[in-house]
Amino acid sequence: MIYRKRDDTLPGKGGGRLFFMPGTGLFPMDSGGVLWYHFSNPLYGYGDGMSEEMTKNEAEFSILNLFGQDYESDEAEAFYTDLNLLAVIDRLTGKWGRGIRRYFMYLPDDPREEEYRRAVYGDVRKEPVYRALMRYSERLAEVAELRGERETVSNPVQKTVWKIRETSVYCDAHEELAKELAGAELASEGMTEYRRILGEILESKEYLKLRKRTNEILEEIRRTRFVITYERDRIRVEAREIAGDGEYDKWLSSIGADANAKLVNPFIADSAITELEYACLEVLKRKRPELFRRLNEAAKRDEEYERPVLARFAREIPFYLSYAGLQREMEEAGYAFATPTTDGARMEATGLYDLALALTAVSDGREVVSNDFRCEDGDRFFVLTGPNQGGKTTFARSLGQLVYFTKMGLDVPAQSANVPFFPCIQTHFSVEESVETGRGKLLDELVRLAPMMETNRKGSFVVINELFTTAANYDAQIMGKRVLEHFIGLGCKGIYVTHIKELSEGCEGAVSLRAMLDERGVPTFEIRRGAAEDTPSAVNQVNKYRLSYSQLKERL
Repeated sequence: MIYRKRDDTLPGKGGGRLFFMPGTGLFPMDSGGVLWYHFSNPLYGYGDGMSEEMTKNEAEFSILNLFGQDYESDEAEAFYTDLNLLAVIDRLTGKWGRGIRRYFMYLPDDPREEEYRRAVYGDVRKEPVYRALMRYSERLAEVAELRGERETVSNPVQKTVWKIRETSVYCDAHEELAKELAGAELASEGMTEYRRILGEILESKEYLKLRKRTNEILEEIRRTRFVITYERDRIRVEAREIAGDGEYDKWLSSIGADANAKLVNPFIADSAITELEYACLEVLKRKRPELFRRLNEAAKRDEEYERPVLARFAREIPFYLSYAGLQREMEEAGYAFATPTTDGARMEATGLYDLALALTAVSDGREVVSNDFRCEDGDRFFVLTGPNQGGKTTFARSLGQLVYFTKMGLDVPAQSANVPFFPCIQTHFSVEESVETGRGKLLDELVRLAPMMETNRKGSFVVINELFTTAANYDAQIMGKRVLEHFIGLGCKGIYVTHIKELSEGCEGAVSLRAMLDERGVPTFEIRRGAAEDTPSAVNQVNKYRLSYSQLKERL
């Protein structure tokens, strides 16, 4: 004999199984017994007319894209790897699923869309809205779980009831969200428009018909009871209740059942039903024909209950929620975030740091050094020099990340920032020589650099890290200046990390930065404006790792 246990308070959850064999004393075969199946919280059906033609605004609405464009590809351009952005995105998808990855792979190409997203993110960051959206996402996860469970059952009646339960939780999720958003102070065009669309859908005749039909089926299932009576070698199934308030509990006590003795109906079981349960369903079909007629009708309906605009919102909103959750974690760890402004052509930031590095530092218990910078009028390109391991590449990455997160409409890893609009990001980072190509490191660098210069992307933000390191110093200087002049001529801004201290000389718009050392020659990881200096790298490494003669003698 199989005995099922269920928590009736959770409409989206199924119960486990407890096994009791005949002869154990719980269900003795030589005496009578009664089992009561209570059909609780199954809900879900498909809506007639939900596929009606949508209004133009509703059909094109996106919480991410101001112009209604959808995203398909999740391929990453080179700058994602160069700027360590994939480490951040992997952290986000690790918690929210790979489905959101594609949204981080698309850079808005219009400043209006950046502002649209930034306003939406400002609303999402508000505590009441964030809580409501997180609860909404949790409810949709229940819907997905129910949908998955439905695919595991084979009995058509079971499958239909799983559909009904799925629909119910889906409706609950959107009604709860609408209620929370109704009282929220929304400032963004995106969230305000979604609130309007959601309200109209929930008040539509199609939705109300769906909700009414679903509730009616569930209510009848909740009221359905049947009794199984054991009389020696006979089993009788009746569609009725045990008379009297509390009689069921008294009966359970009389047969020695514990306080957890609750039975779940076969409709919502999370595995194939038994022959006894199947027999019970056959009895119910005869006793409750109207219920099973409605279930059959629900099974035949092919219409989707989910409006496309709601489905798109459900896919896209985790883009904001995932980053907002990460930002909260980092702020609790002491790292600052700021909503960037976009006034004019001025570019500056205070307390800027590399977010990917900070994520690693939090887990390792290390500290990340932040930096300030400012592009003065006429500044086009930073040329950054300094000792090895002095923080040059990290600073360059932080600048690229600053532009990326600004373009994505998200808060940036800094205390404050102003970032003008850049149509795109281009990067070129030094890589190890490839044995497979057989071309040598310099030729590999030129092969990768050529498309960047041939596309002539005007006004882009460019990050170049240690280019032409294998060329002779004179050749590297000549080629480096031509690269700088090319991008500056296209109206680009950016940073060029190099070991060539003369690179900024005589190049209009190029500004020299340098990585700083302390009085002992140890890197401080601070980046400051100033002319390049000769850096005694050998002395720097000796001081950094305390390898001077006196220090070694002391240790040995």
